[in-house]
Amino acid sequence: MQAGQTSIDASEVAKFEAMAAEWWDPTGKFKPLHMMNPVRLDYITTQIAGEFDRDLASPRPFEGLRLLDIGCGGGLLSEPMARLGATVVGADAAERNIPVARIHAEQSGLPIDYRHTTAEAIAEAGEEFDVVLNMEVVEHVAEPSAFLSTCSSLLRSGGLHICSTINRNPKSWAVAIFGAEQVMRWLPRGTHVWSKFITPDELYDLLSGAGLKPVDRKGFVFDPLGWSWSISSRDLSVNYVTAALKP
Repeated sequence: MQAGQTSIDASEVAKFEAMAAEWWDPTGKFKPLHMMNPVRLDYITTQIAGEFDRDLASPRPFEGLRLLDIGCGGGLLSEPMARLGATVVGADAAERNIPVARIHAEQSGLPIDYRHTTAEAIAEAGEEFDVVLNMEVVEHVAEPSAFLSTCSSLLRSGGLHICSTINRNPKSWAVAIFGAEQVMRWLPRGTHVWSKFITPDELYDLLSGAGLKPVDRKGFVFDPLGWSWSISSRDLSVNYVTAALKP
C-alpha cells in the first residue's frame, strides 16, 4: 500500500457513524458488544498479562505499556485498558465516534488520546505500540491483508496484536446476520456483509503474511439459554479472536 492510501471502506464507516451516539447505551444498537465485552476483556487482559509478565491483581498492571485500539468506537475497550494503567490511543475512521468517546472518557477521568484517523496515518507518522487491539474491524476494511500489514508495522518487536472477527460459514450467516440483524434486531440490517467474514485459517495466513506470528485463537460463544458469552478453545464457528506476536 502506497503512502497516503488507506484500507478504509467509506460505506462501512458510514454505518457506524450513523450509530455513534448509542455507543454507551447497553440496550441500544451496540447491545451485542456490551454483552460480549466481559469475555473480550478477559481474553485481552489475560494475553497482555501473559506476554508482558504482568500481575492482574496489582492496581495498574499495564503501567508503561503503550496500546492502540483501532476502531475504538465509543471506547468500550479503551477505557478499561486505561484504567489498568496502559497509555491508550483510540483511533476511529468514523468521525462522529470520537467526540462521544472523548466526552465519556472525560466524565470517567481517563486520559485517553482519541483521534479521528486511520491505522495507515498513524503508521506513516512512525508511531509504535506494545499492544494493538483490532477488535471487530478487519471484516469491515477494504483490503484485510494491507490493513493487517499496517497493524504489524505499528508494533514494536515483541509486541502483541489481538484481532477478533467473525467466521465465514452457514452458521455465522444464520447467527450474525439473520439472527442478530433480522430477528433480534440488535444491529441495523446491512451492518455485516457475509462475504467479508474471514475463517480462522484465513486470518492466521493473513497475520503470518503481515509479518506476525499467530500464537493463540479462541471462540467467543453465545449461550441463548443463559443469555451469556463464554470463551471456548473449540468452538470458533461464529465469533473468534486471535493473538499474534511481532518477532
